Amino acid sequence: MKNNKSVIYWLLSGCVLLFIMVTVGGITRLTNSGLSMTDWHLVTDTFPPLSEEKWNAAFDEYKKFPEYQKINIHNDFQLSDYKFIYFWEWFHRFIGRIIGLVFFVPFVYFLIKKKLDSSTIKKCCILLGMGAFQGFLGWFMVKSGLIDNPDVSHFRLSLHLTFAFITFAYTLWVALDLIYPDRKEVIAPLRKLARIAILFLIIQIIYGGFVAGLNAGLIHNHWPLMSDGQFIHESVVLEKNSWLLRLTEGKSGVQFVHRTLAYAVVGLIVFLYFKSKKYTLSLQQVNGINALVFIVFLQFTLGVITLLYSVPLWLGLSHQIMAFILLATMTYTLHRLSK
Repeated sequence: MKNNKSVIYWLLSGCVLLFIMVTVGGITRLTNSGLSMTDWHLVTDTFPPLSEEKWNAAFDEYKKFPEYQKINIHNDFQLSDYKFIYFWEWFHRFIGRIIGLVFFVPFVYFLIKKKLDSSTIKKCCILLGMGAFQGFLGWFMVKSGLIDNPDVSHFRLSLHLTFAFITFAYTLWVALDLIYPDRKEVIAPLRKLARIAILFLIIQIIYGGFVAGLNAGLIHNHWPLMSDGQFIHESVVLEKNSWLLRLTEGKSGVQFVHRTLAYAVVGLIVFLYFKSKKYTLSLQQVNGINALVFIVFLQFTLGVITLLYSVPLWLGLSHQIMAFILLATMTYTLHRLSK
């Protein structure tokens, strides 16, 4: 680890920035700020408008698009309101630019100084490609809300969100490879179960994106049943579309899947905990599994409270942050069980 300390700090700083970016992205979504910047330029919109004239020009441009014409024009939407939503979208993009610099510049430096072995170089190239693709996904998402419908596609939003989570997890994994270079005997049954658990967690994150994109958390604000006496709401059962469309495009169906997957994620992690008792584990492995159990129950509870209170900003954001922490803990635990 001593030989790679600077590289490890670099990768972990990238993890922190990705965490901040996803958090700001959550605020951007929950404040309906994502469509405030109607174009994308790599350099010219690095900073927000610096004069009242430029602010008015940006606001006039925003008025040409569906969100203003179909929604905000009826809400006495003023320049001051526009500045608020513009800030969050600009800040989200600005952090993206910072992440690009933080990854690329030190990477070149470490290459010149020959501080990266061939395996780490390949992994870092993958990370750079993932970062560039994430930027594309962001604009691909925003573009879907600038044509006819004044809201982004929930599929594109979920893709953008989930890929950010995966990029974070992979960055953390590369850092862990350097922090723990020694390989130990793999406990195959626990590793397999941890892989299944992280797969279900990623699917749950995908559906969390669907819920956010469709505002599906604003309906059926009851628990443990979706309504009086109904585990699955009747609107899902009676809908005439195919079950695939009901469970991926319908608000009630998407919420039902997100609710149900939560039980599956909790169940898998609890099963991992009890199964791990049959093996002699290292302190790192034990701590990882114990932390998983604590965090998944905390996240489950937070999800229920968020639903019951109809997703206020601070609860919705807290739920997303806790999902990030859960994925980080799951990644660490899987790494310790794998290597």
